Amino acid sequence: MSRNNENTNAFLIHISAFAGLMFPFGNIITPLIAWQTLKDRSQYLDEQGKEAVNFNISYTLYVFILTISFIPFAIGSIFNNNHNVFNRHNFNFDFDLDIGNAFGFIGIGSLAGIIYIIGIALVIIASLKANKGENYKYPFTIKFIK
Repeated sequence: MSRNNENTNAFLIHISAFAGLMFPFGNIITPLIAWQTLKDRSQYLDEQGKEAVNFNISYTLYVFILTISFIPFAIGSIFNNNHNVFNRHNFNFDFDLDIGNAFGFIGIGSLAGIIYIIGIALVIIASLKANKGENYKYPFTIKFIK
């Protein structure tokens, strides 16, 4: 395989992570399929495919943990001032956004936005570097596939 085709295929492996914007877990499944079909063609494609898949699995894990950490703020906000919430005669569903919960929502929402933007930027950077033929290592990536 020519070096230009390797670079283009490595670019496509990395950029295929944007399939996650179209269907659930597309950011993992699409690079995984691309890597599995191209890994035998060259060592470079194998390395870049592993890197792309490992990053997307790690990124999904980080977003999942962030989502799980959001749940206590949501539950606390709903039930904070409703001590008799289970009394069916006096059911009052109130979404209370006091100062403590507001900082939780704003903080986690800001963190989610920052992580989302960083993920997009890292995929674009990796794609451009791979298109130039450079090895790119994503930061904060757990090596699930070695």
